[in-house]
Amino acid sequence: MYYSGLVRNFVLTLSKRHVSSSSGLGCGSTMLVTPLPSQFNQSMFNNVVASNKLIANYLRLGDMDSALQVFDKMTVKSTVTWNSILAGYAKNLGNFEVVRQVFDKIPEPNSVSYNIMLACYLNNFGIHRARAYFDVMPVKDTTSWNTMISGYAQIGLMGEARMMFLAMPEKNTVSWSAMVSGYVACGDLDSAVECFYAATVKSVITWTAMITGYMKFGRVESAEKLFQEMSQKTLVTWNAMIAGYVDNSRAEDGLKLLKTMLETGAKPNAVSLTSVLLGCSNLSALQLGRQVHQLVCKSPLSSDTTAGTSLVSMYSKCGELKDASKLFVQIQRKDLVSWNAMISGYAQHGASEKALELFDAMKNDGMKPDWITFVAVFLACNHAGFVDLGVQYFDAMIRDYGIEARPEHYACMVDLLGRSGRLSEAKDLIKSMPFKPHPAIFGTLLGACRIHKNLDLAEFVAKNLLALDPSSATGYVQLANIYAAQNRWEHVARIWRSMKDNNVVKTPGYSWIEIKSVVHEFRSSDRLHPELVSIHKKQNELEKKMKMAGYIPDLEFALHDVEEELKEQLLLWHSEKLAIAFGLLKVPLGVPIRVFKNLRVCGDCHTAIKYILAIEGREIIVRDTTRFHHFKDGSCSCSDYW
Repeated sequence: MYYSGLVRNFVLTLSKRHVSSSSGLGCGSTMLVTPLPSQFNQSMFNNVVASNKLIANYLRLGDMDSALQVFDKMTVKSTVTWNSILAGYAKNLGNFEVVRQVFDKIPEPNSVSYNIMLACYLNNFGIHRARAYFDVMPVKDTTSWNTMISGYAQIGLMGEARMMFLAMPEKNTVSWSAMVSGYVACGDLDSAVECFYAATVKSVITWTAMITGYMKFGRVESAEKLFQEMSQKTLVTWNAMIAGYVDNSRAEDGLKLLKTMLETGAKPNAVSLTSVLLGCSNLSALQLGRQVHQLVCKSPLSSDTTAGTSLVSMYSKCGELKDASKLFVQIQRKDLVSWNAMISGYAQHGASEKALELFDAMKNDGMKPDWITFVAVFLACNHAGFVDLGVQYFDAMIRDYGIEARPEHYACMVDLLGRSGRLSEAKDLIKSMPFKPHPAIFGTLLGACRIHKNLDLAEFVAKNLLALDPSSATGYVQLANIYAAQNRWEHVARIWRSMKDNNVVKTPGYSWIEIKSVVHEFRSSDRLHPELVSIHKKQNELEKKMKMAGYIPDLEFALHDVEEELKEQLLLWHSEKLAIAFGLLKVPLGVPIRVFKNLRVCGDCHTAIKYILAIEGREIIVRDTTRFHHFKDGSCSCSDYW
């Protein structure tokens, strides 16, 4: 046939033209063509249907070269044949010219041919070039319209998507699903709900998109109602519900649903387990995390890299660094995320030298660090006071690895310099940033000003912070704390009045502890916990013994203009002290007491915990917003550098 020789020559020409292409396609590859099996005689290639199936199978396996060999040997080719080859080339971005030339050779292109080209325009050049091609397409079907609607929806142009949707002659489940998903993604829940209930046909994808929307906006009950009404659920649906529970701080419900999912015979994947483990990490719910670990061990995911990495992260964030380290070693195929999780885990726990050793091991293993790796490295340097080393790593990140410094990197470096007392250098670094400073960076420097009692710089930094973000409670609170430490109560009162006038609300500090899978939360001067009487009794006993041992309350952290006796009482009732006292009453001997706080642990509490260790002979682990503090044998893992 004429077309057989034409295409073969055409393909050979393309192969030479694209031999250096990195797309991995047969036409742009230097791979040797795999000979077809000997049992494929020429008579088989006379059968168009059989040959088309063979081409489709090769393309499904990613073997473009073998597909082309079959194509070349076919004596008769249908439009389906051409479309298969066209689709094979179109799979990879950057291959547009090849696709276009193949398309131009198709004797009788049909709607499928045009849709492949439309998708190719969209993927390579964006929605506007795709729209121009769509407008001149001689044949369009529902898939053509859906491609355009999805294209607009994916970049948030829901007005244009809606106009296309209303204009299309016939809608199917893909059309409705694209609209619902698009509205959810751009934050228009009302339109998503309206579209969902107006849909004349709904697929499981449509239902799942609406469930995702309800969860995204905290309407958990509405999501649950839809989930229960669904007659058919896919793994994606289950995962959407589990992730939704986690995002709405209901990790325990996510775990329950995971167990229900297993009971129905559905098999979870790494996404299912990762979602639940993320919830366990956020809640520091170690017992829940252990239950998920047991489920992983009993499933085929026991050797899955993503599941293993999620377990490493969970154990690290729940204070079990040894378990995290053991699991990391057991991961057979470590990817970059695995290395980052373990380096970050060591850094958060103050095991800075181990973090940096692992960083070197990662590089020696041939793994190239990314920007997240360097955040963990800077964190490790920060927690150990390795200031000069941190500066060296910062320079190497840009110079040797070509990684542009992000706000997260600058925040780490400002904290590193500020914490060590090099406040002027930290200020100069902020001035040298190539982009506008993020409020968090000024907040970090303000915290350093408080540590080193530099009021002049603190006032300057607070002014800049509040100029960037007038609603930031951090600027007001940190400055008020600095004034309070110097007994300048009139300035403290002025700050509080300014907060009130600007409707700025301070984030309340609270701590929590998990006892027998139940999370107990405490606020400072808590009055709600049912066992408060026994907690206060334990605290009073501890206070007497601590003072006899030499403990002197640091009233600088009692940020109220009241008598000293009341200041001492307020310090005693800080949330982390209440949680620790409860842990002493409930956690068995020999088991570490793990307390978590949503703010930075206060200096007086840090000192007091070391006295409690000596009195009670217990190990106490406290995680605050920046790191873990492992209190053992009368000292803290931070070496009082925090």
